[in-house]
Amino acid sequence: MNIQPIAFVQSGFKEKFGIPRQPGLVNTMQSRIVLEAAYSSPDAVRGLEGCSHVWLVFIFSECVDKGWKPTVRPPRLGGNERRGVFATRSPFRPNPIGLSAVTLDSIEITGQQVSLLVSGADLMDGTPIVDIKPYVPYSDCLPEAHFALAENYQPLTLAVSFAPEAQQQLNEIERTQALPLKAQITEILRCDPRPAYQRDPNRCYGIRLHDYNIRWSIDDIMGIYVHTIDHCA
Repeated sequence: MNIQPIAFVQSGFKEKFGIPRQPGLVNTMQSRIVLEAAYSSPDAVRGLEGCSHVWLVFIFSECVDKGWKPTVRPPRLGGNERRGVFATRSPFRPNPIGLSAVTLDSIEITGQQVSLLVSGADLMDGTPIVDIKPYVPYSDCLPEAHFALAENYQPLTLAVSFAPEAQQQLNEIERTQALPLKAQITEILRCDPRPAYQRDPNRCYGIRLHDYNIRWSIDDIMGIYVHTIDHCA
């Protein structure tokens, strides 16, 4: 079996830390799926414009050489309890394949170059895509489905505030780039990227988003505070 990428992701997520753990949690983040030349034909996406959502089948490219074990420690359980790898969505799998349902915003065709603009993807920049499939509501949506480990999702409801300097930087970025950075930062941080075992309100974390380093901290009482937004060197 020889599976080759058919496309690659262009995303504002430049590193693993900070990426939502599931798709559809940060819908202000738009990504571009750029088809490789051998598959970049308008005929290959004919009819896809009728889909509101698509499935992206991808490779956990950062984990392909990391191996796998029969059990893993899911972050949702604080990293203290083991579950079978096939009972989780851990990227450390026998075959490091992932699946994400995303919103299809538009299809762009320039000559023979085909790209899909999607929202809600939980994929790092450069992720290889090995297949794209239409989301079929009558069969793919299962209202009766349940999973005890992840029965529901509750984002943080804490207020998000910005240091004066960070707010000034944010205003300039949004003015010059038409980038909804404030909304993206807010959605991402309310997903609480911190490891489940780290809850120190005095600890400052950092994520790289687009071309910026975001430094922030979370206090369960005072809220989420963005300290700085600096352009990457």
